[in-house]
Amino acid sequence: MYNPTKPYKHALVRLIESTWRTPYVRVESGVYPIIHKKFSYPEVQHSDGIGTKGHYHWRKKSFKNAVRDALAMNLNDLALVGAVPYALQDHIVTEDTGSTSVMAVMRALASECRKRKIAITGGETSHHNTVDGIDIGITVTGFIKRVRKNVFRVGDVLLGMKSSGLHANGFTKVRSLFGPGEWRDEFVVPTAIYLDTVLEILKKHQVNGMMHITGGAFTKIKDLLEGADAHIHHPQAFMPQPIFHELYERGVSDPDMYATFNCGIGFVLAVPKSEVRALIKNRALKIIGEVTRGTGKVHVTSAFSGKRIIV
Repeated sequence: MYNPTKPYKHALVRLIESTWRTPYVRVESGVYPIIHKKFSYPEVQHSDGIGTKGHYHWRKKSFKNAVRDALAMNLNDLALVGAVPYALQDHIVTEDTGSTSVMAVMRALASECRKRKIAITGGETSHHNTVDGIDIGITVTGFIKRVRKNVFRVGDVLLGMKSSGLHANGFTKVRSLFGPGEWRDEFVVPTAIYLDTVLEILKKHQVNGMMHITGGAFTKIKDLLEGADAHIHHPQAFMPQPIFHELYERGVSDPDMYATFNCGIGFVLAVPKSEVRALIKNRALKIIGEVTRGTGKVHVTSAFSGKRIIV
């Protein structure tokens, strides 16, 4: 039976306080933590969760991977503006009326935050008897040392970074196609985190535009095209993983695949041609296309049918 006093809260507080030793902030303990920043830069915030994928993490009790998913959904989007994350708040929603799942999530989250020097500055746990699984909602705050415009420019070369699989979007479609009973190990593989690689690239190279391929998949690139079109293909090393082919074979069309799933490419950078040779020395990066004059369309050569489609 649910205990509204949350007797595990003191253990949670100790985990939270274990993240407070960072070079970016000093945190005073209290009813609400008081945050003293050690820097003066513009800031950005981002919120996201794991959505329907939480149903599969709950079945597998893969809470460490669920935490990685929740972090990735936020950190990869902060990468688009070159932000360094320094503070985080969480909201854990679970059908579990005890402390087991919450403590497992918070141990994993605190561990990841200590590694990344992110202070957990607050959060909430909600126990719902109406949910089917778990959700981990996170808001991350970061600072930006250099504000830059994010746009794909005519003449840019597109470089991609490989995904780890389905990541944490499109799972409503996945669940509708596989039903409640079917299982694949790929359903709980955590989302790749690109932030660290991106921040290192931005220190040394000119990058005109970046996009994290999540909800809306490759359609999101349209937001960054000004009088231009993007043309995307799959290099051999970045072909979609088998799970994407199975989804396609279950009836998802080419346009819907590329408007819903990352199809093997999780992050895209648009860079000047002069930067390409140096950047592709990094094995994480492959050429996946180019930017030409156009009207804001994204052209993709489907890895499933070979057809040229527009998303």
